[in-house]
Amino acid sequence: MNHAADPAPVNLADPAAVERLGAAVASRLQAGEAVCLFGPLGAGKTTLARGLIRALTTPDEDVPSPTFTLVQLYAAPAFPIAHFDLYRLTRGEEAFELGLDEALEDGVALIEWPERLEGRLPLDRLDIVLALPETGTEGRTALLAGHGSWAGRETELTG
Repeated sequence: MNHAADPAPVNLADPAAVERLGAAVASRLQAGEAVCLFGPLGAGKTTLARGLIRALTTPDEDVPSPTFTLVQLYAAPAFPIAHFDLYRLTRGEEAFELGLDEALEDGVALIEWPERLEGRLPLDRLDIVLALPETGTEGRTALLAGHGSWAGRETELTG
């Protein structure tokens, strides 16, 4: 990721805080934009995605990890949501075969493991890097960086 300025870290004390960050992102998300979730296994990418999707659909929406299906689609009132998990992809091109471009035409894309896109990230996106805590603690740290239509808007979530 290329950043004009170093983003300030957001401390997330527990899984509920990770979900709340997802809901805060959802409130600012617009059709045609992507949210790219970076971080190691267990960092909270799916937890953040669940908070975002439930904020846009219903509080009890079933939001499974799309690790095996690769993409889950949700019909939100404002726009459709496509939740991609690219962990199992072997080529970045496969994400486009799964409909990434189409998802951004009139909806939003939530992308776990965007590194698999091999540098072909959507232009209008919010990158969120989730970091695991020190051993023995529960919290997480998130770094947010906006690109394209998101440039500068990430500060609404950190400030």
